[in-house]
Amino acid sequence: SADGGRNLSLDSISMGLPMSDPAAWATAMNNLGMAPMGMTGQPLLPDFDPALGMMTGIPPINPMMPGLGIVPPPIPPDMPAVKEIIHCKSCTLFPPNPHLPPPATRERPPGCKTVFVGGLPENGTEQIIMEVFEQCGEVIAIRKSKKNFCHIRFAEEFMVDKALYLSGYRIRLGSSTDKKDTGRLHVDFAQARDDLYEWECKQRMLAREERHRRRLEEERFHPPSPPPVVHYSDHECSIVAEKLKDDTKFSEAVQTLLTWIERGEVNRRTANNFYSMIQSANSHIRRLVNEKAAHEKEMEEAKEKFKLALSGILVQFEQIVAVYHSASKQKAWDHFTKAQRKNISVWCKQAEEIRNIHNDELMGIRREEEMEMSDEEIEDPSEMKETEESALVSQVEALKEENDSLRWQLDAYRNEVELLKQEHGKASRDEDTTKEQQLKLLQQALQGMQQHLLKVQDEYKKREAELEKVKEDKLKIETLLETLKEQESSVPRVCACSQEKECPVDKTMSNSPVKSEREALLVGIISTFLHVHPFGASIEYICSYLQRLDSKICTTEVEVLMTRLQTTFKQELSGVGASLEKKWKFCGFDGLKMT
Repeated sequence: SADGGRNLSLDSISMGLPMSDPAAWATAMNNLGMAPMGMTGQPLLPDFDPALGMMTGIPPINPMMPGLGIVPPPIPPDMPAVKEIIHCKSCTLFPPNPHLPPPATRERPPGCKTVFVGGLPENGTEQIIMEVFEQCGEVIAIRKSKKNFCHIRFAEEFMVDKALYLSGYRIRLGSSTDKKDTGRLHVDFAQARDDLYEWECKQRMLAREERHRRRLEEERFHPPSPPPVVHYSDHECSIVAEKLKDDTKFSEAVQTLLTWIERGEVNRRTANNFYSMIQSANSHIRRLVNEKAAHEKEMEEAKEKFKLALSGILVQFEQIVAVYHSASKQKAWDHFTKAQRKNISVWCKQAEEIRNIHNDELMGIRREEEMEMSDEEIEDPSEMKETEESALVSQVEALKEENDSLRWQLDAYRNEVELLKQEHGKASRDEDTTKEQQLKLLQQALQGMQQHLLKVQDEYKKREAELEKVKEDKLKIETLLETLKEQESSVPRVCACSQEKECPVDKTMSNSPVKSEREALLVGIISTFLHVHPFGASIEYICSYLQRLDSKICTTEVEVLMTRLQTTFKQELSGVGASLEKKWKFCGFDGLKMT
């Protein structure tokens, strides 16, 4: 019966194997991972190791024998499994040839609980199949086909592994040798929709549990939520105003004030209250600045203390290193043993390394202080220009913000006018006069706001034009500086070294044809320009180049200056007839040789 097959135990195996063959009995029991016992309860083999689950001298296997719900230890891949004959009530299972390769199986589907069993005897019934396979675990369903195969669904996934162990066994019904009563079992994984559905449900459940666990972990590490901000009222406003005056409660009150402003609690009725609170918040700036200065002073004092301590440590290091060096001199060195000398030299090396590290650290601190002092003392004019430019930019930004705020106020006024117009149509005749006055006042306010807005826009455009001018001036100055640098690199300086020709500086300056610093700058630029034009250039060409640098330069001024300096510039005529052209050339080097 089914109950008898399900409760198949060691007694049913012992009935098939005679006790006269103790070696075969011991092999079968060892394959089950159990110590073989005799009829009297004594162990048949004294060298059986129950901790290892195997008998000494017999290779371990991983059988799925009838009536067992345990899985023995795994088999090493290099050891062959020894399979034994399995006796059931209605049939007998004979193991396959151990030298043949293991039967092939398909890839295991996820959550597989169903197996395909082929090679069944033609006369095999569902009862015989149940008798064989229920020893692997609880069978939920058997779907048998007429073509000697069936599908078996188990309750758990691990039971499928036990069923696969029977693949390759030859089955014989009773003691019959008829072909219809024999067959070779082939057990393989089968793909079933029920298994896949259950596996997906299990995976979703595990994913939900994992998400829940992660959420609990995240909530545990989350910072606590801030307390909710109360809604605005006159009473709460007075409490917040008092808190703003208290240094200890200032941060909490400022957060409440910020939340109220962002919520849009500011209107005509509450504007004065909010202004007084903002004024209270502004009064704390001086306190914060003083606190920052006090902290900076403490930091400077701590730096000084650290520097003094570090210098004291360095002095002691120097003393220790001096001790090592004096001990290394021959007068004292000869009296030490070899081991003592080695220790002294190692200690000296370590002390020198540590001293050098501390010395580098102290020098780095001093270097940083010197750099800070030099940064404070030196003021670059280019930085001044950048600060002026940044001030203009900040003014422009401030004007933009003011422009935006005025636009928003204008929109607010327009909305109020529309609301008043709507109320005007619905109100009674008694209130018409008052509303008309309000409308007139609002219209006048609108006109004033519009005029102010136009003024602000004009000022904004002027500021932008000033900013563009400053940028252009900066570019011109940069180009002039570059040309001066090129002139200094190209035109060599000629120094009068003879004592006979020395004369006072005032006299030379009075006799010089160049009468001002501007003319000297023009001479340098024209000399550089003509130096790179060896074939000469017309006065119009020279003036067009100079007017790029300064638009106030005129042609007559340049020509008068060049005619005065005949040793530096000379004028030549080129061409014939209508193509006659006057060109100026640089002859400063020739004039230098002549002088």
